[in-house]
Amino acid sequence: MKIRWKLRMAAAQREVWTGAQLRRLLADKAGLELSAASVSALLTKEPTQVKLSTLAALCTALECSPNDLFEVDTTPVEQPVRPQQQVAEPTAASSGGRSMPPL
Repeated sequence: MKIRWKLRMAAAQREVWTGAQLRRLLADKAGLELSAASVSALLTKEPTQVKLSTLAALCTALECSPNDLFEVDTTPVEQPVRPQQQVAEPTAASSGGRSMPPL
């Protein structure tokens, strides 16, 4: 499964070009105060995780839906074919020919 982060495109389509502009929108429209570094990271990198509250604030500030912010490819990933392993037959223990300990 592949996820493509599209925040920069969504922001640009709404005439938001800088992190400072997005930061102001988040504070004014959604009441979310993020550091300049956090906003810059959201704009320039694909995050590994996003809080739902942050996602909701981005949608509120940009007047969009989550579908505008990321794209999920749900095409199944092909798994490599693994060679079948041989299962070894159990052998008798060497002491006295017993396979199980005495009861």
